[in-house]
Amino acid sequence: MTLSRRSVLAAATVLACGAGGAFAQPFPGKPIRLLVGFPPGGGVDIIARAISQRLGERLGQPVIVENRPGAGGNIAAEMVARAAPDGSTLLVSAVSSLAISASLYKNPRYDLLKDFTPVAVVASVPNVLVVNPAVKARNVAELIALAKANPGRINFGSAGNGTTVHFAGELFKSMADIDIVHVPYKGAAPAMSDLLAGQVQIMFDFLSAANAHIRSGKLVALGVTGAKRSPLLPNVPTIAEAGLPGYEVLGAFGVMAPAGTPPEIVQRLNHDIRDVVKLPDVRERLVSSAATPEYETPEEFAATLKAEVAKWARIVARTGVQLD
Repeated sequence: MTLSRRSVLAAATVLACGAGGAFAQPFPGKPIRLLVGFPPGGGVDIIARAISQRLGERLGQPVIVENRPGAGGNIAAEMVARAAPDGSTLLVSAVSSLAISASLYKNPRYDLLKDFTPVAVVASVPNVLVVNPAVKARNVAELIALAKANPGRINFGSAGNGTTVHFAGELFKSMADIDIVHVPYKGAAPAMSDLLAGQVQIMFDFLSAANAHIRSGKLVALGVTGAKRSPLLPNVPTIAEAGLPGYEVLGAFGVMAPAGTPPEIVQRLNHDIRDVVKLPDVRERLVSSAATPEYETPEEFAATLKAEVAKWARIVARTGVQLD
């Protein structure tokens, strides 16, 4: 029996629709999810939202920022680690926070170096040490002296256990040899609210998130955590030059995909993110938020990630902090 041309075409269409990967729609075939492990308003969220719209325009699909806070960003990280490796679910995170978690938790639910594919570094942001104006210290030396005179009575808030800002405080505590108490929150925004209300006295936060409160006078900046002063706070010294030589914590923000994501998708995302970060309006938004736009190839990002894991393993061991 001879099949008609129409029957052949219909059969081919059915086969194509059911053939799965062999006839998969080219990337991106659906909206992209950017998962952020912290509530809206924090440093990671600011970076994600700075690139999401323009990235969506380049990809021809909506890029949706999803906030999945909790466990110092690890809830979002685990979701991405377990997601389909098709480029549709990505993680935006502070690289140092991921590296810290690799050593901090006794039984991590994912392997940072095996369960992710590094895609692109977007920006770097220094942390800033800020205090509520009621704290009777206007520089790092005075804060250290105050803490030594009142052991265990000064609290520092953070975005959660294992975050970069948590360990900025732990490193400060260790190097200054002071007894201050860590109070973890489910994100930087609620921690900042309590700092402004005086429920906690000090905090290390990304300058991108804290700068507005510093400018308004609601918080006092005592030092930045990078190796150099920030152009946004030229009169605020680094913590190293203010009394703790060798102190340095710098937060790099990157985008990661699940392990096994095809190299062509990783390269496409890397190039598009690079081009988005070069756009004047995106650069202006990043710079105004105290972020320095950055770029690394996926291979360079992978090397950075390995170096960060090794660095923070040493610092975690030095501080003696350990979480279940």
